[in-house]
This record gives sequence, C-alpha cells and structure tokens, in this order.
Amino acid sequence: MTLQANRSVGVPHWRREEQIPGPILAPVRSWLLDDGSLTQHLVDSGKQFSLERWRQCWEAPNQDERRLLNMGHRELAMVRQIVMHLDGKAVVYARSVFPVSTLDGPLLRLRRLQNQSLGSFLFSRPDMRRSPFQVALLAGDDAYLPKPLHQQEKAWARRSCFQVAAKPMLVSEVFLEGFPRWSAATPLHRSRRGQVSVTIGCKRA
Repeated sequence: MTLQANRSVGVPHWRREEQIPGPILAPVRSWLLDDGSLTQHLVDSGKQFSLERWRQCWEAPNQDERRLLNMGHRELAMVRQIVMHLDGKAVVYARSVFPVSTLDGPLLRLRRLQNQSLGSFLFSRPDMRRSPFQVALLAGDDAYLPKPLHQQEKAWARRSCFQVAAKPMLVSEVFLEGFPRWSAATPLHRSRRGQVSVTIGCKRA
C-alpha cells in the first residue's frame, strides 16, 4: 500500500435528516435511510453482485472527516474507495476512512480487504455500533465522485460512523443512477436499530 498526499476531493454539505430543507420523500427515505446491510440488499437483488476496489492508500483525510473521527491534525488514515456493481453496472460508490489507530488487533484484517466487502464484516460483528446517517444531495458531476462515475442525474449520498471493538471508522456511500431503489418499508429482519447510537462519532456534526 502506498503513502500518498491527500488528493483534492469535494466535501459534500452533509446534514442530519432533520436539517434537510423540507422532508425527504418516503420513497427515498425507504432506501436512503435503511440501516440494514446495503451489501446484503444488493446480493439479494437477484442480479450478479461484484465489488471493485478502485483505490486504497494512507493519506491525511479532509478536515471534516478528521473531526468526525476525533483524529489528530497529523494522523494518517487508510482511505479506501470501492464501487459496487450489479450485472456489471456501477450502482454504489463508497469511501471509507480508517484511522491508523483503528487498524490493529481484531481489525488488522481490514488492511487486506482487497475486493471483499467491508459491510459483510461490519454486519457480522455483534459489537458493531453506528451513528445515525448524515445525508447530502450531490450534483452528478460533484468532485466527491471520481470522474468515471459522473452522471446526468443528481445523486443522494449518506455517511455513518461505525465502531467495532470500540475503534472508529467512517463510511460514505453515493447511490448512482443504476441503483435499484425500492419503495416498500424495510423488513424487520433487515433493521439494525438496536445498533444505531447517537453516541457514535457523527453526533457532533
């Protein structure tokens, strides 16, 4: 893994749901704020799921990310960018930030995920806790998205701070044009509300 300087990326205007001007429509809320495993939902979609790691390196996260993760000014993080595909079409872009102090002990394996799913690991852990979502609506050509993923339509994005073994990490996801949106209420077996806690990281934003 290479050590690189922080590349310039856009910083979306992340807000909690109650800070969004006007309500998020129910058909959008049903998938945007689903607190179950997004990876598992895509695997269960009936289409061929695949995950591609685009980039992974040690760098200084942006100021907003450092603040949420309580990182020191000079502390490095492993930043991982992946794209999830269904039937070969990009449907979700994700950016994960792992402080270097997180990646030891039981979480050392996260350094070597390659093309494996982070979500599959997180949702298999009974000690996993996550913050409530922050959301943003991005322009299709927002700098937060890698240029090959730019699109005509606006894209909803969300992020959440996770803790496993009391170690923090930040996961952001952007739902691309091809994402298979659903409108039904989240089945009870997908809900992880007992693991959502306002005491985790993003509470201060």
